[in-house]
Amino acid sequence: MRRPWRHPAPAAAAAATRHGAADLCLREVGDLLPRRFARRAAGSEDLVMRLQIHRKLDRHTGCVNTVGFNDAGDTLVSGSDDQMVMLWDWDTGAVKLEFHSGHGGNVFQARFMPCTDDRTIVTCAADGEVRLAKIQDGGDVPTTLLGEHGGRAHNLAIEPGSPYIFYSCGEDGLVQHFDLRTNTATKLFLCRTNLSKSGSSSCVHLNAITIDPRNPNLFAVGGSNAYARVYDIRKYKWDGSSDFGQPSDCYCPPHLFNDKSVGITGLAFSHQSELLVSYNEENIYLFPKNGGLGSDTKSSVKIGSDEGCKSTRVVSGQDVDQPDAPQVYVGHRNRETVKRVSFIGPNDEYVASGSDCGRIFIWRKRDGKFLRAMEGDECIVNCIEPHPHSMTIASSGIDNDVKLWTPSAIERAPIVNVKELRPRKRRAKLWHFDLPELLIQHLLASERRQQAAEEDSSEDLEDNTGLLNLVLRSADGGVSSADDEEASEGSGDCRVN
Repeated sequence: MRRPWRHPAPAAAAAATRHGAADLCLREVGDLLPRRFARRAAGSEDLVMRLQIHRKLDRHTGCVNTVGFNDAGDTLVSGSDDQMVMLWDWDTGAVKLEFHSGHGGNVFQARFMPCTDDRTIVTCAADGEVRLAKIQDGGDVPTTLLGEHGGRAHNLAIEPGSPYIFYSCGEDGLVQHFDLRTNTATKLFLCRTNLSKSGSSSCVHLNAITIDPRNPNLFAVGGSNAYARVYDIRKYKWDGSSDFGQPSDCYCPPHLFNDKSVGITGLAFSHQSELLVSYNEENIYLFPKNGGLGSDTKSSVKIGSDEGCKSTRVVSGQDVDQPDAPQVYVGHRNRETVKRVSFIGPNDEYVASGSDCGRIFIWRKRDGKFLRAMEGDECIVNCIEPHPHSMTIASSGIDNDVKLWTPSAIERAPIVNVKELRPRKRRAKLWHFDLPELLIQHLLASERRQQAAEEDSSEDLEDNTGLLNLVLRSADGGVSSADDEEASEGSGDCRVN
């Protein structure tokens, strides 16, 4: 007979956290629910230490900028610089479907809409467009333009459980709301550098947007500014009569309040409403729920900043304690590309990010302990996507493939101190790009003039020749040389602050 479940004693719960065998015993005697046992086992640190490459999905012909699992976890969607979107059976490596995205630039994100039988996919790209793809019964995939940004559109945020609602953000600072029931785009606001209602300000070039899974009314955005801003869609008046550009809350590490040299490349909400923020040329920070600075940081004055003195701020004439310091994750390098940041594990037990050194970094969430640095790309890792149900992750970057990681290694990976990570020689890559026809004609004419002026050995002519050769090599899809490799060594080295 199945025994009724009861809360385990504190000592037993502590032992269960440390030992999988203890968890198994608790489950067998009814002191741990089977579902809770499964989730705790799936988030075991031992599985993280056994992650290794399960399969490489190699079909794209350009950098893979986005990967994402469907709700069931059996299909992976990817998008690339080749403007193609591919659906994979990631376990076998078979391509289920591939189609052109309809974009005229690199695909930056592709996502399944929930509860649509994986037939509805939304995408955004370097051309600034947001498009809808509908998979038909015969395999045809027509795409529809839903909205546009004035610059590159980096990120989409899908409302959890909704087959209709999602958001987009772009380098023009615009945040848009989409409803697929009417295929309409609503321009919510332009994100500006000045958080106060008064004073002039410029637009923030947005790189990231994410929705709180516990409260889908809240979404956060971040970009070329140190502040992550949280907005409440319930405050928006759909007739446009409200000023929705004022955030409900803002998050920023205290030492970055006035730092104009940093920006945000990645955001993620945990299932506990914690906000994870990744900065370029800086670290990753985890802010607790309700750990923000308020809606108007310009009215807050940081005082008592000397070491050992508790920090306070003045709001409406009253001293208010500053929120607790965020948890910090250090060791990776985020300088050259727009990198996302993710939680992994069934209960968001770990934090993962790519790095300029081509590694995947994994930390324990609760204390920031560094756990793994896995070789994930010959150049740079940009995307890490967790499986919805198991300790499986997909990663992508500058390489033309997607790598799937599963905890299948027989031996645990050795413990490595992040300070002991050796610099990794990174393969330099000269990206192919298309040159306008008139520019090519001008360059060829310039080359002919230089050949006719071989006796002219001026410095300017030599500099132009070098530049011309570089551009022509690029137009031909230039190759990397040994000199390129030496020059790139150290440019993506990992670091410790």
